[in-house]
Amino acid sequence: MIKKNSFNTLNARFRGFYPVVIDVETAGFNPNTDALLEIAAITLKMDCNGWLKIDTKINFHIKSFPGATLQPSALAFNGIDPYNPLRSAVTEYEALNEIFKMVRQGLKSQDCNRAILVAHNAAFDHGFLMAAIERSDFKYNPFHPFVTFDTATLSGLVLGQTVLAKACICAGIVFDNNKAHSAIYDTERTAMLFCKLVNRWKKLGGWPASVL
Repeated sequence: MIKKNSFNTLNARFRGFYPVVIDVETAGFNPNTDALLEIAAITLKMDCNGWLKIDTKINFHIKSFPGATLQPSALAFNGIDPYNPLRSAVTEYEALNEIFKMVRQGLKSQDCNRAILVAHNAAFDHGFLMAAIERSDFKYNPFHPFVTFDTATLSGLVLGQTVLAKACICAGIVFDNNKAHSAIYDTERTAMLFCKLVNRWKKLGGWPASVL
């Protein structure tokens, strides 16, 4: 049995942080004025040998918040029709409430202190997540307010690529451009990429820190 404080835990690996991979699809670039249209979240786990793997997934189509702007160029880019009744969209509060439940369970089971957002070009996703949390008036936010893990930066360092599709291909991960710009698909690829990057560092002897 692996001890709680051994190296083969998320708690030890990320200094008490619990990584949660997030991707959002939006109707623009301004998190305070432009609509959040999709959000997906994937939690991670570490096996008994210390290899990082995908754990649980959740995703939602989101109703535009009152007064939100829908930029035509953004909708043309991601192909989302916010008025399509088949989207089965929910409010920002409903989506975040379910994501928070999943995250809280993970924090408890992995003995971690706080969730940390993992995303590709993380500042964008983090900005929209924090804006939606503020609009929803949650008393408890499990995510760190400014620290993130950015797979674009990590991929630039490890793979020499910063575009998600190119980084995935370089890492040996299949990437279908026809499925891109769907929150759940991009989140899955980002989660796989992050696991690859972390596990590669381990293979190279960079973890645990005591071997450096």
